[in-house]
Amino acid sequence: MASSPPFPKVQQLCADFDPEAGAGAIAGAKEAKQSINNLPGWPCVSLSDRAYVEELLYRELYASDLETVAPRLWIMSTQSSANVEPLHRQRIKGREILITEDPRLHLVWIHDRIFIKPIPKYLLSHHFWEHFLMCKPPVRGARQDLIQRAATGYLRSYRYLIQHESDFNMAKQDHLRLVPRHVEWPQFCRFISNFARIEDIDVSHRYHYGELRLSRLNFYAPFLFGKFHFQNLHGQYSDYFARFYGPILFAFAVASTVLSSMQVEMAVEQVSAGQGVVLWKLMDLGIP
Repeated sequence: MASSPPFPKVQQLCADFDPEAGAGAIAGAKEAKQSINNLPGWPCVSLSDRAYVEELLYRELYASDLETVAPRLWIMSTQSSANVEPLHRQRIKGREILITEDPRLHLVWIHDRIFIKPIPKYLLSHHFWEHFLMCKPPVRGARQDLIQRAATGYLRSYRYLIQHESDFNMAKQDHLRLVPRHVEWPQFCRFISNFARIEDIDVSHRYHYGELRLSRLNFYAPFLFGKFHFQNLHGQYSDYFARFYGPILFAFAVASTVLSSMQVEMAVEQVSAGQGVVLWKLMDLGIP
């Protein structure tokens, strides 16, 4: 397991957590101190409450249900972390990029939609990684190790999502904001290049895979997750039952075909039986 952040401090994209950067960037010592003491991107979360910060990170980064069934995800996806199309390819495929804050839905797609989680500012801070994700025992716990691996795998997925400047420009569009507005293309390239050397052993098991198909996750949900669906996207009952129309019509067509065949067979048997009776009567009358 890595003992240092996956990127050097000189290439960090968020300096809000650094005391020297915060004091120099914000006018007023009181505002600077307040910025440093709060989680970057979460101004109401105090960094002094480590237990709450860990709980927040676990909720925001760790997809517990997918991690639990990760050894069986090969059933519904290519077993490769590189199985992620860049943003411009997503558009070529006709997929609409939808923002999600749920780590379970990151890189999950269905029909013409794919869900992507924007990069939180705090994951771009070297200082934050050192003090909250890479801290050594006795402060470090088992859950923190899970969070670190999930965070590393999550950031590595952006190495595949943003491969060209066109992908980067799409990521910075106002309706997406997958990357903070202040970040420039050369900065991002230097930052994300560090994740090219990250191996699967350094990330959580969910990120041994790339994109996941929601229709398959929902289909296998009763067997893998013990519930009716992984994620329900239907707001109305009519939308929910509409997905059963095809299978029901197919079953009805098959049943109709089978019944028609049985009727034809019965009619043929009746005709054959009638012909046998007539022949017997003719023979009984001595008519050859």
